[in-house]
Amino acid sequence: MPTYSYACTACGHRFDTVQSFSDPTLTECPSCGGALRKVFGLGSVTFNGSGFYRTDSRTGSGSTPSSAAPASSGSNASSSSAPAAS
Repeated sequence: MPTYSYACTACGHRFDTVQSFSDPTLTECPSCGGALRKVFGLGSVTFNGSGFYRTDSRTGSGSTPSSAAPASSGSNASSSSAPAAS
């Protein structure tokens, strides 16, 4: 069951209460009898399942894919970094 936060508009009293979705909203302050309003805060978000972690999309035992290996080979890097002879 969710926990709702309330604040009194008259005295400023704040409190939390556990209510079912079907329970009516509280309207009267337990301290002074004034009007209540719901206080909305930031909720937490939990992502469950696959695809939310960096390691979920990787294959194998953490090694880089074979298609990325030729880009770092020594023969291509040395020929492109050497100045052209005139």
